[in-house]
Amino acid sequence: MNILALLLALAPVFTGPDGRLQVRFEQDGAQLRYAVSYDGKTLLEPSGLGLQTNDADYTALTVVSSDTETLRDTYTLDRIKASRIDHPAVRGVLHCQNPDGRPLDIEWHLTDNDAAFRYCIPRDTETGSVRVLRETSAFRFPEGTTGFLTPQSDAMIGWKRSKPSYEEHYRFDVPLTERSQYGHGFTFPCLFRVGSDGWVLVSETGVDSRYCGSRLSDYDPVAGYTVAFPMPEENNGNGTVEPAFALPGATPWRTITVGADLAPIVETTIAFDVVEPRYEATRPYLYGKSTWSWIVWQDASMNHADQVAYIDLAAAMDFPYILIDAGWDQEFGHAGMEELVRYARSKGVEVFLWYSSSGWWNDIVQSPVNVMCDPLARKPEMRWMESIGVKGIKVDFFGGDKQETMRLYEHILSDADDHGLMCIFHGATLPRGWERMYPNYVGSEAVLASENMVFGQNHCDLEAQSACLHPFLRNSVGSMEFGGVFLNKRLNRANGAPGPGGRVFGTQRRTTDAAELAIAVLYQNPIQNFAITPNNLTDAPAAAMGFLREVPTTWDETRLIDGYPGRCIVLARRKGATWYVAALNAEEAPYSLDIKSIEARLGGSARILCTGSDGLQTISTPKKPLRLPKDDGAVLVIRPTNPSGF
Repeated sequence: MNILALLLALAPVFTGPDGRLQVRFEQDGAQLRYAVSYDGKTLLEPSGLGLQTNDADYTALTVVSSDTETLRDTYTLDRIKASRIDHPAVRGVLHCQNPDGRPLDIEWHLTDNDAAFRYCIPRDTETGSVRVLRETSAFRFPEGTTGFLTPQSDAMIGWKRSKPSYEEHYRFDVPLTERSQYGHGFTFPCLFRVGSDGWVLVSETGVDSRYCGSRLSDYDPVAGYTVAFPMPEENNGNGTVEPAFALPGATPWRTITVGADLAPIVETTIAFDVVEPRYEATRPYLYGKSTWSWIVWQDASMNHADQVAYIDLAAAMDFPYILIDAGWDQEFGHAGMEELVRYARSKGVEVFLWYSSSGWWNDIVQSPVNVMCDPLARKPEMRWMESIGVKGIKVDFFGGDKQETMRLYEHILSDADDHGLMCIFHGATLPRGWERMYPNYVGSEAVLASENMVFGQNHCDLEAQSACLHPFLRNSVGSMEFGGVFLNKRLNRANGAPGPGGRVFGTQRRTTDAAELAIAVLYQNPIQNFAITPNNLTDAPAAAMGFLREVPTTWDETRLIDGYPGRCIVLARRKGATWYVAALNAEEAPYSLDIKSIEARLGGSARILCTGSDGLQTISTPKKPLRLPKDDGAVLVIRPTNPSGF
């Protein structure tokens, strides 16, 4: 057998459990490549594999042998889109070597619709650690593929030089040749439509203190998209661009989710399937809904009377939490906060407190500052929070994707768990499997979120479009702390009442109340900081407030019924035996919602909250499909006729 024939014989094919997903490998000169197909259609063309370290160059690889095993992927997790995961999987390993004979394993994990891979470097010499200089992992798409992408921003720009923070606009259905806005590629996750052949979602998971966060480069016509490391300017220049870890060790997982339609993209759990808990929780954590004064009443609400009003709102709504935002330390001090926490707990409401992450990498003045970045300040502060009964923290304004920043996330989480504190991150990177890795992790922003609606009318104008986008992208790979669901018509304290000179101030919400209730289901996060205000107890529809009291924040199952990114969506989430179905339309043409077919699919009868002639109304199943105009939505609460099936 000649060398070429031998190499082809050694290049295996890994196949998903149901046989529809295949990953094929080939040698292109010295480079090892992979290709992905689904139902016989190529969704990723031959794309590069490999990486280079300071100790060895693995960009040229030869497959020496391979092995596979069948797994049963089973676990429970109460903070993601499904509470119990139970599906077959295939583990495949390519045992490779470089031209110098240095070994490298490429581990693959395949489900019916996912293919994830990582590089495993052994300790085969006296060298005990490596620095990864670059990856040649690539993603090449067939001609005609279009992308749904958001750019990585320049470093050290934006509010108080706090970017990149994953808060840029998405572009929809753009050609592969379109360059990113800032020239730094695109943040994960990235969604691609391969013509009529199918869909591909590319992301990463398993990033912790032992690596950096990555992204996709701009598209190269030869190599495709490649994995890119952080920019040197991130974190104000502090920390290395190149991650380093001890040997033996492994990189994070690169994840590829494919499907003939979008359901596997929305429903995937691959971000959690391939990671493991980093530590055991010191105690159980409870999730739920929260009030939050800052999002509408802004900085001026950081006073005793307003915080009491929001505590009372939480109590009236049966919400378990209030988030007290920036500046509390200057307004109340620690002693005043102890008094406020006592009052909240007397009303059955627990407290989250806001902190800046910053110390030396941006210009943030919102306080408390210089606490969460410093273990000598952080640990006594957390002891104090535990002593007065605080249940969680929201930490804001992180500095980028370098390994140094990932280490800070992990240190905050670990220290917080010692004191029973849950963690929300804002101004932050994408979570990468953290719901399973860290038991007290709740969610991250990492999206152009709700405060932008308060700051600019254009964001209000695009709210429905965003809500029809994120279940396919940002929220598909991790919890998303968006902080939405506005019931004010004007996003300010006056809620449309005239101010001085008779002027009406504040940005104007475009969506209907029914659409806002749909957002409560569309956006998944185990603790939802809703944007309702105390006046909504009397000026919002009673049915809307009743639904917000009822709607869960944790789910047992998620199914996509229909939709297209940025245009429309119908999404079902199950809690126990009850389905909550959210429908929203962002297009000019009305959307026809066939409620009878949804009831038949999910098995039950619906109570429907939708827009009537006089505003929000509650109806039973109509004889005809429900017509949803632009910026309108509906919620179906379906209780099955045979709940024993769950």
